[in-house]
Amino acid sequence: MSNDNNSAVVRVEGLRKTYGNIEALRGITFEIKTGEVFGLLGPNGAGKTTTIEILEGLRLPDGGTVMVCGMDPAREQAALKERIGGQLQATVLPDKIRVEEALRLFATFYQQSASVEMLMEHFGLLEKRRTFYENLSGGQKQRLALALAMVNNPTLVLLDEPTVGLDAQLRRDIYFLIEQFREENRTTLLTTHYIEEAERLCDRVAIIDHGQLIALGTPRELVLNSGMSTRLEVRLARPVSLDRLKQLEAVQDCREEEGRYILHAQPPALAVAALVRFLEAEGNSLHDLHIAQVTLEDVFVEMTGRRMEE
Repeated sequence: MSNDNNSAVVRVEGLRKTYGNIEALRGITFEIKTGEVFGLLGPNGAGKTTTIEILEGLRLPDGGTVMVCGMDPAREQAALKERIGGQLQATVLPDKIRVEEALRLFATFYQQSASVEMLMEHFGLLEKRRTFYENLSGGQKQRLALALAMVNNPTLVLLDEPTVGLDAQLRRDIYFLIEQFREENRTTLLTTHYIEEAERLCDRVAIIDHGQLIALGTPRELVLNSGMSTRLEVRLARPVSLDRLKQLEAVQDCREEEGRYILHAQPPALAVAALVRFLEAEGNSLHDLHIAQVTLEDVFVEMTGRRMEE
């Protein structure tokens, strides 16, 4: 992150929110520094959207303190809206509103606004300026949603699952735009349940699950601090007992996923040699072996006992 200013744009301490008997947030605490892309990573239902809605002033917390751009979202919503831009999971506009009309309408909601022409150029919407919203593709609608979030030239951009439902190419387009936010030294909060998205885009990541913050740091720090070892992904000719694999030299843990065995090993060379000897003794054979570094997905599984999408 190319930023020398460590001041916090967002400060959250002991944030709590309950819906009936459901504790959506259970006392989470984090800060977001000026100019960084900060990720809230977790499965659906983890509390990501509730957090972002509280930061925007759309929901009131039941406990804890929140400061955004030096303001309390619950008490200073009118002033705060001039400083933040938000893109929610679903952006719904009238079918017959044109792209340029939508941007100029939203610009009237603020005391100061960015150039509509520049926004359309920046987000690749110039050729669609007179196109009705209903005739835009999914990717174009998402780019328009991002442009609307930027119409007031915000200090802080809040993006709630900005790439959900998009194909790989459109995701890359959105990634490029978010990376541009960093280059502009604009602070960005991104919620996602895509591991590769958090690893690629975020300077720091807060992993939350069931309303609790379970890890916080850079993607590299989270992997290194987990103490987890190299991951071996193995496909065998015949099934074997997980208990037998766990007993192999240098193998620290093992699980099965969709016909593959995922072994965590240190050092990996000893584990591979032990695996080959074991298979030879059993009359089994190795169909495929892939050696990979530990990912945030592995960290999440280690901490929660389940995969991100479960």
